[in-house]
Amino acid sequence: MFDWIKNINKEYPEFWKNYVSKFEKRTSRFVVISTETTGLNPSKDVILSIGALAVENNSIVVQDYFEVVLLQYKYLHDNGLSNEFIIESSLPKLGEPEAMQAFIDFIGNAILVGHRIHFDVEMINEALYKMGCSRLKNEALDIEIMYRKLNDITDKQFSVDDLCKIFKVTKSDRHASSEDAYTIALLFLKLKSRLNINI
Repeated sequence: MFDWIKNINKEYPEFWKNYVSKFEKRTSRFVVISTETTGLNPSKDVILSIGALAVENNSIVVQDYFEVVLLQYKYLHDNGLSNEFIIESSLPKLGEPEAMQAFIDFIGNAILVGHRIHFDVEMINEALYKMGCSRLKNEALDIEIMYRKLNDITDKQFSVDDLCKIFKVTKSDRHASSEDAYTIALLFLKLKSRLNINI
C-alpha cells in the first residue's frame, strides 16, 4: 500500500544521482550500443559483454568508446554453461555492478542507438535494478524502426545483416559487441542522413 513512499525515500547510489543530473541539459551525442547476452529473457538471462561508441557531428568518434566483458561466473556455473568466453577474452573484465557503473558513466545523457534496442535497454535495466537503481532515462533510436519508417514498411523485420546488404556496408567477420556497435553506427549514419535527423 505504501510502496510509493518507499520509492520517494529511496537512496540511490552516488553514480546514479550523477547520471540523472546530466539530463538537465540537452545533448548532441549519440552512443551506439550492442550487448552479448546468455539468452533473450531479461528477467532470467544476463549480459556477457557490452560494446559502445559515440557518434557526434555525423561522425563516428572512434576514440570515444566503451568495451567490457562482464564476469558472470555464478550464472554460468548455476546453469551448467561454459565460461570459455570470459576466460579467453582479452577485453577488460569487470563484475556486473562495476561494469554497469562504468557503462552509465560512459553514456551519460546521450541518445542511445541500436538494433532492436528495446532488448538491450531491458537487459541493462534488469542489471540496474539489482544495484538499487531505476530505469535508463536516455532517449533511444532503433535502426530497424528507422529503416521501416524511411520505406513505410510495417509488416517485415530486418536483421543487421539485411540492412548491411541494403546499404552495402561490409560487416566484420569478428563477432564481438564492439564490432557489432561499429556496424550499427555505420548504418545509423546512413539512416540519419536519409531521414534528415539533425540534432
